[in-house]
Amino acid sequence: MASSFQLGSDVLFERDLLRDRTIGLVCNPASINARFEHVVDRAEAAGVRVGAIFGPQHGFRADLQENMIESAHAEDRRRRIPIYSLYSETREPTAEMLEGLDALVIDLQDVGTRIYTYIYTMANCLRAGRRHGVPVIVCDRPNPIGGVAVEGPMLEPGFESFVGQFPIPMRHGMTIGELARLFNEHFGIGAKLEVVAMPAWRRESYFDETGLPWVLPSPNIPTLDSAIVYPGTVLFEGTNVSEGRGTTRPFELVGAPWIDPETFAARMNARGLPGVYFRPALFEPTFHKHVGTPCGGCQLHVTDRRSFRPVETGVALLQTFRTMGPDHFAWREPPYEYEYLLAPIDILCGSSEVRERLELGDDAADIAAGWREPVAAFNEIRSRFLIY
Repeated sequence: MASSFQLGSDVLFERDLLRDRTIGLVCNPASINARFEHVVDRAEAAGVRVGAIFGPQHGFRADLQENMIESAHAEDRRRRIPIYSLYSETREPTAEMLEGLDALVIDLQDVGTRIYTYIYTMANCLRAGRRHGVPVIVCDRPNPIGGVAVEGPMLEPGFESFVGQFPIPMRHGMTIGELARLFNEHFGIGAKLEVVAMPAWRRESYFDETGLPWVLPSPNIPTLDSAIVYPGTVLFEGTNVSEGRGTTRPFELVGAPWIDPETFAARMNARGLPGVYFRPALFEPTFHKHVGTPCGGCQLHVTDRRSFRPVETGVALLQTFRTMGPDHFAWREPPYEYEYLLAPIDILCGSSEVRERLELGDDAADIAAGWREPVAAFNEIRSRFLIY
């Protein structure tokens, strides 16, 4: 039985807010409602003219498995309208792409982590909307890992990239609609923006508490479990340790060829980190890092979502991999996500502090303690843009 939970897109069509307008839709396969109806089909059924489709990273159909692989522009063969890639030679809609459109409608499922590129595709759409006089409508969707907890290092000036345009923490605790307001107003984009809210979303809810169906927001976030650990284990994209790409449990599995899994898991469990158990695991990636090579490490099993601190956990994992293989562990070299000079770990963390402190031998708990004051200051700003 379909959930009765209403998304922003449900309200958009129920209230007929797009009457007599030709729109561009920024969406992907996760842009569905509780009845599995895709936003493009719903727009057409409502009599709305869809002039163009825009796809984020991984493409409109999310058919590109690897990250940092650009998708091409195309045509929707059934509808005979253009599909523009916003992860291509351009990451912002051009004047030609927006020609003839009365509004840009964004219906993208975010995962609650600063480095997830969909929120910057949204920011770039806001910039393009301001520049070319096209209003932007953001259909709000749940933050799948809840809207209460805020954690992690802040992005600092000089470390901006396509995985971090604004000074927000790694786990931001906001919906995509709330972020749209924050970016547009506080960070001064200044587009004509309308956020269509969800009538019944509660901040403390995780995605599976909404009753909505889970569709992969991107190819390597296959489950809600992946999304819950992602704010911490995504840091392994900045290292030579596998973050589980090429397995059926990306971001839940982490490992490297030089690690004994039982010893590793025992050391992690001895830390007493809240809400998580580290099960010894040996896995062999079918693509990406260490393809075809057995990797020792662990699978993260979150036992208490509310107490689990994913970012501190991610830093603790980094620390343990470094100490167990000092001659093997390495930071990944650039380029990474269109950044060619800064270390990937630094643009993921938002500054060089985490890397430098780990190199000095500082403990993950001490590093995490330094986030509290900046996060408290951010929460003061954040509170002005919360809808729920």
